[in-house]
Amino acid sequence: MDIELKNNERIDDLEYKGLKIIQNKEWFCFGIDSVILANFSKNEKKQSKILDLGTGTGIIAILLSKKIENSQITAIEVQKEVAEMAERSVKLNNLEKNITIINDDIKNISKDLGQAKFDVVVTNPPYKKRESGIINKNDVKAISRHETTADLEDFIRVSAEQLKSQGTLYMINRPERIADIIEYLRKYKLEPKEIRFVQPKKDKAPNEVLIKAVKHGGKFLKVLEPIIIYNDDGTYTKEILKIYDKI
Repeated sequence: MDIELKNNERIDDLEYKGLKIIQNKEWFCFGIDSVILANFSKNEKKQSKILDLGTGTGIIAILLSKKIENSQITAIEVQKEVAEMAERSVKLNNLEKNITIINDDIKNISKDLGQAKFDVVVTNPPYKKRESGIINKNDVKAISRHETTADLEDFIRVSAEQLKSQGTLYMINRPERIADIIEYLRKYKLEPKEIRFVQPKKDKAPNEVLIKAVKHGGKFLKVLEPIIIYNDDGTYTKEILKIYDKI
């Protein structure tokens, strides 16, 4: 399919089942955190109804379309130009029957879509608090990295509103936000079930954390073995190569 590219855009190969994605080099491009989150979420049932909150480039939705067979994915993105780019990536991969991109603020969707509609929610929300760090003058990057339009509690509250009872939330964030995350999860009746830290190397402290929570789930939290990204020589570990379908 011929897809028109705009200024500063490129098509990147996702190196997974022939998938590709459009990215703008001047904006916030996806990182390995999104790839890891999609893989963390892959064991859900076929034909699941999935909500991707803050989809950005659409990377998680596109990957999950191949990891969870016959899934129906609704992906929300507040930035109009980013949502439009994600929509072109969906068309590039011929996934229009599986993925719907909606340009809206996540805080509006419970009013617009109703509630308790989804089996699964996945989200990679902005890591930086509203008042922390230097806000990039490029609004696209600022909104992607900082809590400028919605904060961590908003993402968790909306996830709870959108999940059916016993539905599952998967998210990734920074380890220093774990206390806040668990507080908000329980506030909105989402019980944390699994935590998995992500380390750059085996001798480095974790810089990300994956969390699985279940709406109205029982209280039992399991801490899984960490994911290690790189070997000592800088190559990807076997687990990362498996995620990329390399071995």
